[in-house]
Amino acid sequence: MHYLHLYNIYMNLLNFKVIKFFFIVTFIALLNGCGAFKMTDAREVSSDPDERVKKNMEEGRGLRLANIGKSNGNFQFASSNPIWRASLDILDFAPLISANYSGGIIISDWVSTENDFESFKITIKFLSNEIRADGLDIDIHQRNCKNNGACQIEKIESSITNDLKLKILKRAALYQKDDVEKLKEEIGEYRVVPVK
Repeated sequence: MHYLHLYNIYMNLLNFKVIKFFFIVTFIALLNGCGAFKMTDAREVSSDPDERVKKNMEEGRGLRLANIGKSNGNFQFASSNPIWRASLDILDFAPLISANYSGGIIISDWVSTENDFESFKITIKFLSNEIRADGLDIDIHQRNCKNNGACQIEKIESSITNDLKLKILKRAALYQKDDVEKLKEEIGEYRVVPVK
């Protein structure tokens, strides 16, 4: 009878609600121990969020989750990555089948030429977030169809590949320059103060 009672207690401890409660209490205790919850007077805190962020950054406060969940590379949001934005701008003449930022690939649909039986597909693979010639891999596939509907697809080497790469890199460099200028306007010049 005693073992049955212990078994029931053990099963109750495994109950989801008990475990959930335990983790919440532990999490709050850990945050409180780190000084995350500190009572402040509302009159001492600015109502402007930019000033609060600046003050917290100067004091070294805040929670940063910058490297959690990253297996490799330094990924940014697609809207802030100049090489990604430049690639989408340069390929605006072609409808896209896939534009997967996390996978690092853009695939266009088949784009027809003046010849109705010939079309091209462009694939851009991102090997790096940096604006470098070896950070992009561009493939062009050509599809030639006959009157009977039979088509042949092959990967081609063309000067168009280098032209696209050059256009993308130039546009990305301009975007990066504009982004740096905007950042300087928003937060001001960044000065390094030597440690004494």
